[in-house]
Amino acid sequence: MTSTESPAVLEFLDATAVAGLVDAYLIGLDTAELDDDWARGLFTEDAAVVFPMSRHEGIRGMAEWHRASLAAFARTQHLHSPVVTDVRGNVAKLRANLVSTHVHHPGGDRPPLFVTGTGVSGEARRTDDGRWRLTLLEFTVIWLEGTPPGS
Repeated sequence: MTSTESPAVLEFLDATAVAGLVDAYLIGLDTAELDDDWARGLFTEDAAVVFPMSRHEGIRGMAEWHRASLAAFARTQHLHSPVVTDVRGNVAKLRANLVSTHVHHPGGDRPPLFVTGTGVSGEARRTDDGRWRLTLLEFTVIWLEGTPPGS
């Protein structure tokens, strides 16, 4: 980036970086090794992730918390709309829609799939090293089909 880029270009680059964090987070849930490097590449030290039934605050234990949440399923697939961002300096608000398909482990008494339509909202912050990281992701279920784990 150079100082000759217009404010509109800089805002576009920031919005793209923030949206890319959401992309990496959701794809990661389905395919990545969720470890501390994964978490540090996405979240600030004080980040919070809020699911309808649980929440985690702080980067410490973030990867393990996600692994434990996903262990209830044999597989998952997360498909989302484009991420709408509102960048204001070093802080960005974000919003997207998400369809999450959760495949139950075989052999149970549940239907094979648990699917949710979810609203995602959150915030990101530019860190001291100039990188964007998520500070908050919050998921609100709009609709669901099938049986969630533990039901």
